[in-house]
Amino acid sequence: MEPLKLDLSFDAVSALLALGDVLDGKRNLIVESSGSTGTPKQIELTSAALSKAANASMQRLGGHGQWLLALPITYVAGAMVLVRSLLADTQPVVLNTNVPFDAEGFTRTAGFMTGERRFTSLVPAQLDRLAANLDSAPELLQILKRFTAILVGGQAANSKTVDELRAKGVNIVITYGMAETCGGVVYDGVPLDGFEVSIHDDGRIQIGEFLTQDLGEFVDGKLVVRGRKDRVIISGGHKLSLEAVEAWTLAQDGITEAAAVSIKNDKFGESFACYFVGDSAKLIDATYASQTLGIVAKSGQWRAIDKIPALSNGKPDLQALAVLANQVGVNRGQE
Repeated sequence: MEPLKLDLSFDAVSALLALGDVLDGKRNLIVESSGSTGTPKQIELTSAALSKAANASMQRLGGHGQWLLALPITYVAGAMVLVRSLLADTQPVVLNTNVPFDAEGFTRTAGFMTGERRFTSLVPAQLDRLAANLDSAPELLQILKRFTAILVGGQAANSKTVDELRAKGVNIVITYGMAETCGGVVYDGVPLDGFEVSIHDDGRIQIGEFLTQDLGEFVDGKLVVRGRKDRVIISGGHKLSLEAVEAWTLAQDGITEAAAVSIKNDKFGESFACYFVGDSAKLIDATYASQTLGIVAKSGQWRAIDKIPALSNGKPDLQALAVLANQVGVNRGQE
């Protein structure tokens, strides 16, 4: 039987039935990598791999439960929600992923959940959107607190958002993994049982036999992801992680989203443009930023934007932003 590739023609019910064949070992599952920084790859996953990751996840979370699907099933994070539902023999509640994600739709859909133990999986942009609506939707906080755990992965989460929600009693679990490992297999810095995580000689994270493009280290026994190796710029001989730029930007008051990309610079060879969503009148002082980020930040640019372009799985479309950034002008404001 041909491998299964879920696409938009599948509704949740037909996807569950098809995934049942996968878990029975009749066929493999094909998922796509996000392609946010390059061409998406098609990755084939076996029943054994899917079951191992899902069962390890449930063991860490304390048992099975009912899931809310809020991510496209064409990507591994969405597909794994359905895999976990099948293994738990529970009916998932499905958010309409064909329309833009918003707090109202999430709240309404979560209201249909009946399980005693409730879970969902989100990307950081979705979590940010929910956090931004807590004041205008008082019932949302109670909905979020009702989840046994909310898994957040796919890219670095906004620590300000995570800290805010955790302080309010929401159980956020930060996950790390890749499509080849059936999604997140490191929860809050600790690998799931059965998964070996190490740091390669060049600083990259290795999960079993899979060598990632992410840099990391273990601090007090927990994995800390330092950013992608291919998202480090070299400007005037100095290195700077674009993810560090994003994290610093998100920590500034009034900014809700940020995405940084490399741009050419005649003087230093390379610099960056960081697009942000928030207070449209806010100006970022590059000299101030350099106190934390280092001298490279002095040649960087911060550009306000109404909306950061996103892929169908919610991650920023960094390729689209790179095209936009380099069209604006390679040296504007960089002297």
